[in-house]
Amino acid sequence: MRTRPLKVALLGCGVVGSEVARIMTTHADDLAARIGAPVELAGVAVRRPSRVREGIDPALVTTDATALVKRGDIDVVVEVIGGIEPARSLITTAFEHGASVVSANKALLAQDGAALHAVAEENDKDLYYEAAVAGAIPLIRPLRESLAGDKVNRVLGIVNGTTNFILDKMDSTGAGYQEALDEATALGYAEADPTADVEGFDAAAKAAILAGIAFHTRVRLDDVYREGMTEVTAADFASAKEMGCTIKLLAICERAGDGASVTARVHPAMIPLSHPLASVRGAYNAVFVESDASGQLMFYGPGAGGAPTASAVLGDLVAVCRNRLSGATGPGESAYAALPVSGMGDVVTRYHISLDVADKPGVLAQVATVFAEHGVSIDTVRQQGRQDGGGEASLVVVTHRASDAFLSGTVEALRKLDTVRGVASIMRVEGE
Repeated sequence: MRTRPLKVALLGCGVVGSEVARIMTTHADDLAARIGAPVELAGVAVRRPSRVREGIDPALVTTDATALVKRGDIDVVVEVIGGIEPARSLITTAFEHGASVVSANKALLAQDGAALHAVAEENDKDLYYEAAVAGAIPLIRPLRESLAGDKVNRVLGIVNGTTNFILDKMDSTGAGYQEALDEATALGYAEADPTADVEGFDAAAKAAILAGIAFHTRVRLDDVYREGMTEVTAADFASAKEMGCTIKLLAICERAGDGASVTARVHPAMIPLSHPLASVRGAYNAVFVESDASGQLMFYGPGAGGAPTASAVLGDLVAVCRNRLSGATGPGESAYAALPVSGMGDVVTRYHISLDVADKPGVLAQVATVFAEHGVSIDTVRQQGRQDGGGEASLVVVTHRASDAFLSGTVEALRKLDTVRGVASIMRVEGE
């Protein structure tokens, strides 16, 4: 074993960063044995240096992150500060001054991953980011390495623990959205401002990263269709249960049927109770990968939190340090396929449409005619009068597979019918 330690600079010392530092200290001997050399925490960049950080030598703490990554003796920079800037500039500077980088920054990688990979390659350095998607769940490395000889066709999963907790609570207790969100906030699963989670921004960034790796194509955050879950109601769950389904916020990345393009999207969807993703409870994550040779693979586990995310960071740290010792680099960006990324209008799936209609004869025939005229085939129809009377009824239509563009035209035509009072909800049906 080499006795001279590999030096690590830590950018950020919050929930994840503090766990990274703790594990580096408490598991120092094991990490050294696995790497082939000791690792040394050489500096910790923070915004508030006066805060007490248990187990970290105050002499290592600095507010000058740029000076830290420019030192020249740093072997690996671990970036867990998040956001676009200054993270982007710090990572670029680290590469230019001889360090490899481990990052958990999903937003930055989804927006500027290609540019960061290019700088890493120019400087013959590693960029690893297992912790950017699904916390402790090994997902990036299996896609980049274990399945490198296979053709991945679809990635389907739950990649945000906050939204899964909220939807699971609505499903299991009958709670409304706000009530479930309040509980998630009280338990620490949701931030004070939950927008990034409940509006799907967090999951969309992860979908962009997964799609890029799975399909060897550059997929940016702007390429991902995003729809939040704030409009999901208890009535939607009641309808889902009648169909033998539940509702999850899903990230879905897939090749088109002809293999000539890809799509990436995040939205609520009904999935059958028989599908393994339906049983993913609480704040857990799970991702299905479907490929030609391997078939269906499922990755499951805690998708967030300090210790789980730090576990993924440390796994990358070990891999990058081994590469440093051997004088090699791991896999970089693979974008050779350069497939076009299609919009949501080209996506083909099933739809669950709930309409408020006049409770009188002939309504079903009118609605069915509109679907037929727009080339959308109906699978099942259910009509039920309102208990409070009032001359209105609920009409639920489940379609066969149709494109989003065709469905949008159908819904616009339905809105023009005198007998249709309104469209209560539209939800995609996945996982079949």
